Amino acid sequence: MRALILLLLSLILSPAQAAVMLIYHHVASDTPRVSSVTPDELRAHLSYFRDNNFQVIGLDVLIQQLTSGQPIADNAVVITFDDSYENNFTTAHPILQEFGYPYTLFISPGAIDQRIGPVLTWPQVKQMSDDGVLIANHAMWHEHMATRNKDETEVAWLERMKQSILQAEQRIQEETGQQHKWLAYPYGEFNNALEDLVQQLGFIGIGQQSGAIGPLTKLTRIPRYPAAGQYADLKDLSQKLRTLAFPITEYVMADQQVSANPPTLRLSLQIEDFRRQQLRCYAGSEVLEPVWLNATTFEVTASKPLNRGRSRYNCTAPSLSKKGYFYWYSQPWLNAG
Repeated sequence: MRALILLLLSLILSPAQAAVMLIYHHVASDTPRVSSVTPDELRAHLSYFRDNNFQVIGLDVLIQQLTSGQPIADNAVVITFDDSYENNFTTAHPILQEFGYPYTLFISPGAIDQRIGPVLTWPQVKQMSDDGVLIANHAMWHEHMATRNKDETEVAWLERMKQSILQAEQRIQEETGQQHKWLAYPYGEFNNALEDLVQQLGFIGIGQQSGAIGPLTKLTRIPRYPAAGQYADLKDLSQKLRTLAFPITEYVMADQQVSANPPTLRLSLQIEDFRRQQLRCYAGSEVLEPVWLNATTFEVTASKPLNRGRSRYNCTAPSLSKKGYFYWYSQPWLNAG
């Protein structure tokens, strides 16, 4: 009987399954610091994963786990790169090959076709693909996908976004033979209508808001932690690797596109592995005390309007079952002003 009780307790108190996906851009010492890690920093990150028994898995493995309901290892790490930069081939790729770690490269084919900026060539992309790198969609032109052109109707905007997604996917397939239907939103910008389009097209949507990934993560807004610039420090990165995904059951009010300013975030979630009274949210340095509308639904609103552009509310709570781990959710906002 005692063994049965212990087994049941372990099942009840076992921590939420969670993975962490990291986003990199430049790997260089002479590129903008905010979007860069040096080669030494990247090597230090990879060494840390190896020396601390983290499981570096491919994005394909994680997506398969999420869509099939398979267990996700708590120590899983997924590595991604955005924006098609040539130093991903010349500098990052050899280092990742040295460690034998899988990773995903999100590219904008239009930028490569038109040679816009210090971007990869198609032969370089093909070589990376042949070496096992997963090549995926970052929209055709790296556009601000959630923003309409002047005088553009919603119908016209959605059609333009549809074509951007599908054209990019077609070019990637033509050049590499790969077709995953994963879209990393440029600049991490999306809204409810764009999420609906992504779902209708059968794609997975991946953002740039921070947070861990768990079984209930919404597949049109999968989070990623930044690992460059000020976030490249291993002390900061090691904390991110020990986060869990809030088990959100409904995004009641969580459209990234700001309509009322300041916006209200309202979420419903399962509450088993953290205490409600320990959940805290933040808008920059402002602490936002959650207002609980019922046993599982809360909302928060900043006291001041958000600035124009991108901003976030961050919510966190310590795990009861896994010492030193904490739940983390980041709500991105896009204020057109």
